[in-house]
Amino acid sequence: MRAALIHRWDLPGWGRHGWDLPGWRRRSPGGRNLLPGALLTVAALTGLAACGTGPSPSPSPSPAAATPGHVFVINLENKSFRDVWNDQSDAEYLSQTLRPQGVLLSRYYAIGHASLPNYIAQVSGQGPNRATKGDCPDYEQFDSSGIASLGQAQGRGCVYPESVQTVAGQLSAAGKTWKGYMEDMGTPCLHPEPGTRDTNHAAQDGDQYATRHNPFVYFAGITSSPECQANDVDFSNLAADLKTVATTPNLSYISPNLCNDGHDSPCVDGREGGLVSADAWLRKHVPEILASPAYKQDGMLVITFDEAEGKERADAALPGGAAGGLIGALVLSPMARAGTTSDRLYNHYSLLASIEDTFGLPYLGYAAASGLNRFGSDVFSR
Repeated sequence: MRAALIHRWDLPGWGRHGWDLPGWRRRSPGGRNLLPGALLTVAALTGLAACGTGPSPSPSPSPAAATPGHVFVINLENKSFRDVWNDQSDAEYLSQTLRPQGVLLSRYYAIGHASLPNYIAQVSGQGPNRATKGDCPDYEQFDSSGIASLGQAQGRGCVYPESVQTVAGQLSAAGKTWKGYMEDMGTPCLHPEPGTRDTNHAAQDGDQYATRHNPFVYFAGITSSPECQANDVDFSNLAADLKTVATTPNLSYISPNLCNDGHDSPCVDGREGGLVSADAWLRKHVPEILASPAYKQDGMLVITFDEAEGKERADAALPGGAAGGLIGALVLSPMARAGTTSDRLYNHYSLLASIEDTFGLPYLGYAAASGLNRFGSDVFSR
């Protein structure tokens, strides 16, 4: 039976960006709109109750008051919160100039060591396995032994089968756009042949691309698709894409090279490396993003690190883990609470879930974990 027609803005509590009520969750893992307790009665009386049922969401996020339409993520490398976000930081532009313009997430944690598990977590919600914990020096196919709770692929290996989804695939299926911008990659979708050694582990003069900092090439669902050639591209493509809203992807995932992300110190090209080189790179390229039409319209830029230095311990339990240490993240957006600090607990799975919330996508992997925090009113001001 067809539900009675009613405009959503006629219902109490409906605001410009959705239901603005405590406990409101806009989307379930199945992507359906759900109504909190009191409004279920209203829905039933007005004929809005859905005829079918879907999986109920496990997490209980804070209600977000805004919805970005263009998300930019920049990952830097191997720096602890205490070294970045202080008055004596070598990242002066990041910690002194950009920080007052955004929201500092002071309890944002990495998933593990080394790099690769954190990048994979951000785009798929998958947890570390023995091979990814070692940064996959050999580009080996994933040997699957089944699927566990929260969609965790069981087994060992680096290149996940097509059945393991990513936020990139979700966006494409939803009619949205995405691109990975990988500095020094040159050839689109660059990765080793399956079963061979990864020759892009260490920087070389003129080539400081790291395969392990490009999470998209660890998923057969991407590498087997023409989208990999079209969407997983060299960083040099970003400037042209930023010129208009139409050419800016909904998700731009940016990995600087091994010097500009702060990983190497000194760098193979003679530069100092570490936070000094990473900060210089941010000073050059972040203003280009902030000045772009898409960012000004409805953008959100997240700058974070893959992992902390050393074996830091989390000060509280986090769904999916926090073994990578305290790294922090800065969120900049026209909709953000500029100049503030949030002490809510977050990790890389929180970032994935927040991106999925933004675009109305189902949660993948640990992004669906019970109790996981996502960006809400602590981040967005409207």
